[in-house]
Formats: sequence, structure tokens, C-alpha cells
Amino acid sequence: MTADRHAGLRALHQAFDDARFGPARTLNLRNTLPTVRDAVARTESWLRERQASRVGEVLVITGRGNQSEEGSSPVRAAIVRLFATLRRKGVIVSVSEHTPGSFVVQPAPLSALREAARRRREPSVPAPADPEALRTLEPATRAVLRQVAQRALEVLGAHETAPFVEREMMEQFSRIAAAVPDGPEREARLRATLRAVLQEYDDV
Repeated sequence: MTADRHAGLRALHQAFDDARFGPARTLNLRNTLPTVRDAVARTESWLRERQASRVGEVLVITGRGNQSEEGSSPVRAAIVRLFATLRRKGVIVSVSEHTPGSFVVQPAPLSALREAARRRREPSVPAPADPEALRTLEPATRAVLRQVAQRALEVLGAHETAPFVEREMMEQFSRIAAAVPDGPEREARLRATLRAVLQEYDDV
């Protein structure tokens, strides 16, 4: 294959990917050349944000590592390991190799975060009588969080939810807040994520 034809095919594949995913659903690590540690941290944060946004399948581009000394990408290998970890944590559902240097990833439903934690038997988050973390939330956010906690308890089979709501609110908040990064209008984004979780529980 000539160099021109190879470049033309690569441009065609790029155009298809742009149309399928777009900038909001593409993480291109190849262009920024991060360290392995930075790539892993950035990818996990980005995938958690995409999970919270419920955007559907996304594209993660790692590159093949042809220019590295070993002839393979350390970043790619680290991201493959990260995918396995995020699947166990309930952040993603599936991963498939799109090209030798990219992957199509399907984020998990937000409710999967709680289910994954239960499977791993993680310790519950202690809930003080008046948790500061909840007290600083706006009333509208606390109201939606309470609804999420009540629905989660109902789905788990609790017939009397009132005694457990505060603790469940803390557990739900600790997991969901991790998917909503700091930044402008974080509280509004947190409420939107909580409403998405509530909708998932209502669909059960």
C-alpha cells in the first residue's frame, strides 16, 4: 500500500469516527502524549464523567506505540488494565478494540456503582447524625438525593426505609459525587446526575 493510500484510508477512518463519536465522546491520549500515570488518571476521570452524563458508547484513543523504544505503547497497556478495574467498579460495561490504537467503551448505568460496591462487600460509609457533606447541599439537591436513597432501599427489599435513609443518602452521595468533577455549576450537574440515577431505579 502506498503512503498516499494509507494516509487516505486513515483520514477516512478518522472522518467516520468523528461522525460516530464527536469531540464530546472521544478521548485522544495519543495527541497529548501524557505519562502513564497521567493517562490513567485522566482516563478514569473522563470515563466517570461520561458515565454521569449517560452519553452512550465512547472512543478512547491510546495509540499503538510504534514510536516507543519497546515498539508497543505503555499507555495502551496501562489503559487496558484500567478498563478491567473500572468494569469491576461498575464504571464501564464493556470494551472492544476499535483499531490497534483505540477502544470503544460502553459506560455502565450509574446504579451499577452501588451494585459493584455490594459485590465487593465494601464497608458502608459512616453516617453521622447530621453529616456536614449533606448539610452543605442545596435543599433541591438534598431532596433528590433523599428520593434516590429511598428508591435504592426499596429496590433492595427494605419495607421500612425511614431508619436507613440518612445512611443510604451518605452512601449514594459518596459514590455519585465521585462521578461529578469540580467546576462551574457542579451542584446543578450533581442534581442532574442524581435525577438520572433516580430514573434508572424507576425503570427497574
